[in-house]
Amino acid sequence: MSDRTIAVVVPLLNEAKSLPQLFQLLDGLDADEIILVDGGSTDGSDQLLAESGFQWINSLSGRAVQMNKGAGECVSDILLFIHADTDICSSHISAVKEAMRSADNVGGRFDVHLSGNRPAFRLIEWMINLRSRLTKISTGDQCQFVRRIVFESLGGFPEQPLMEDIELSKRLKQLGKIACLRDRVTTSSRRWEQFGIFRTILLMWKLRLLYWLGVPPQRLATMYRDAR
Repeated sequence: MSDRTIAVVVPLLNEAKSLPQLFQLLDGLDADEIILVDGGSTDGSDQLLAESGFQWINSLSGRAVQMNKGAGECVSDILLFIHADTDICSSHISAVKEAMRSADNVGGRFDVHLSGNRPAFRLIEWMINLRSRLTKISTGDQCQFVRRIVFESLGGFPEQPLMEDIELSKRLKQLGKIACLRDRVTTSSRRWEQFGIFRTILLMWKLRLLYWLGVPPQRLATMYRDAR
């Protein structure tokens, strides 16, 4: 394929309710490849995927495992990973391609906008975007992208149950520049709304601090499940 082709990889698990909207979004994307990776859904997602016309594959569950398997099916130069509850459009695809014209950039991410209308969400997204711009560390909600050759050299996402996006970011920024795009992608605020805004903030800060201190991701994943 030609230079700067782009593949969109979407990990899924029990997203049957949101799949029709996701299919509509993906159908309008100007991407060279789109692959959806189901991690063993039990809500009928597989039937919807089979009827969608999109390329999709089964995988063991685990976001890192699913994204790695999806990336292995792609041949494009750039890999863009998005969550099923995050909205992007073709202008975001163009922004990625433009950013990756610079050979210095090994990967990047977008600014994030949370879908909820509560004022607290504006502060949260501002903090997320500022922290990410300063540290060059991003999360999956920000639609991370990376050169495929670089991704493969790193062995893909570390197949750990939590913080795989953080770990990939840490490794990427050691290899080159990170494009921190100011274009915004909208991600669902359902996690914050369901479990409480400030409770979620405190939980994520705690988990990231413990991860930085060296607590194993397996233990953090258990703490995350128990807290929910």
